[in-house]
Amino acid sequence: MKIFVTPCDGIGPEITAATMEVLKATDSAFALGLEYHFEDTGFASLEKFGTTLRDETIERARTFDGIILGPQSHMDYPARDKGGVNVSAGFRVKLDLYANVRPARSRSFLNNSKTMDLVIMREATEGFYPDRNMYAGSGEFMPTPEIAISMRKITASACERIARQAFILAMKRDKRVTAVHKANNFILTDGLFLQQVRKVAAEFPEVKLNDFIIDAMAAHLVRDPSRFDVIVTTNFYADILSDLASELSGSLGLAGSINANSELGLVCAQAQHGSAPDIQNQNIANPTSLILSVGMMLRWLGEQRGLPNFEAAGAEIERAVDEVLSNPQTRTRDLGGSANTDAFGAAVAKAIQGDSARETAVA
Repeated sequence: MKIFVTPCDGIGPEITAATMEVLKATDSAFALGLEYHFEDTGFASLEKFGTTLRDETIERARTFDGIILGPQSHMDYPARDKGGVNVSAGFRVKLDLYANVRPARSRSFLNNSKTMDLVIMREATEGFYPDRNMYAGSGEFMPTPEIAISMRKITASACERIARQAFILAMKRDKRVTAVHKANNFILTDGLFLQQVRKVAAEFPEVKLNDFIIDAMAAHLVRDPSRFDVIVTTNFYADILSDLASELSGSLGLAGSINANSELGLVCAQAQHGSAPDIQNQNIANPTSLILSVGMMLRWLGEQRGLPNFEAAGAEIERAVDEVLSNPQTRTRDLGGSANTDAFGAAVAKAIQGDSARETAVA
């Protein structure tokens, strides 16, 4: 299988390097037969080509089995007409990677105050984000210097397909789905989302569906996240809730994430957090999020293509990360340890088990 790798901005090159050490160890241990292609995006691409994301890059990525996308410094990019294209949005929209899957679980050895094991299914191609809800131009504009307007797009088809992915996932878990909305105010847009979720729910009678208004959901998530299993919602709400859930689980730096399209058979591993330019080139960033994202990518590929060794490899990355995190001495600084980025990656790579782990997981 071919893997497309683009480190992007800030701490991206550092955490990508640590992640690649883990992936190559896993590749060897589980006989995955991976091939890697590296390409620039973000500021490196802007300097070389005058744009943070070339059309050629997207089209080339489309031909790969999996993508590893580092964090971007979008807030620091120049205007779009000067080459400052949102890299993350470009991959999600142009490759139609509509399902942004964001798990959050607690770990007892990190002294979490909350217990949880949930997954947030985020629709990633429309919603409140103005750079991905128009065919041409932006959904945000200023008719006068004193007026700023932002348009939101919600479509029945996008709501239906993310809802279906949430219910498919729930069938593999605890068979509970929570839909999050604000249909009491956004009567048409969130109303359409809720309508489509309920329509899909009828196809999964074994799954229990409930729904919460977004502000109430934030309160319930803080109070008792253990009550939730699969959460499905639109782009903006899910972006906020997933960061909240990850922080409650211990740290945003522990949050894995993939962007996927089952119909097209394409998946992208991407850390939930940003590029943290204030600590770039210091070798102190926590690479856990991207490492776990790559593990999710391997499991997704294994499930979609019937490859038990890929599923086992993904599970082994998660196990190895937990093994390293359980030792306070091998944690990174944000978790109270002293390990550098490269040292953490090396420790996880060393913890990856070979034949015995593969045979046990596949059996």
